[in-house]
Amino acid sequence: MVVQFPIDEKKQLTDRREVRFLKEVWRQITFGVGAWGTLRPLVAAVLAAIPFLFLGQHFNRQHRKGVDWFLLQIPLALTLVLWIGLWLYSIYDAWLTATKVGIDPEA
Repeated sequence: MVVQFPIDEKKQLTDRREVRFLKEVWRQITFGVGAWGTLRPLVAAVLAAIPFLFLGQHFNRQHRKGVDWFLLQIPLALTLVLWIGLWLYSIYDAWLTATKVGIDPEA
């Protein structure tokens, strides 16, 4: 006795495993929002690189964080090393937050 299982025919091209894989790779590369998903972190980092304004945080719609860091820089400016650390961290934070925007809407 031989058991045979029916072979499911692929009726549409989008049902194929290879096509689904390529779609998922493209979605991961672009964060699901097209070419803007790949450029968003770079734009946020470039805006955050402008000193004193913390525009990267405002670009990521984190206005409260941008205002807080703007006010925090006033006492940190007395010690140049701490201010530079805050400025560099703001660039990193803007880039990191922008990369999470396409993945997690709650970020």
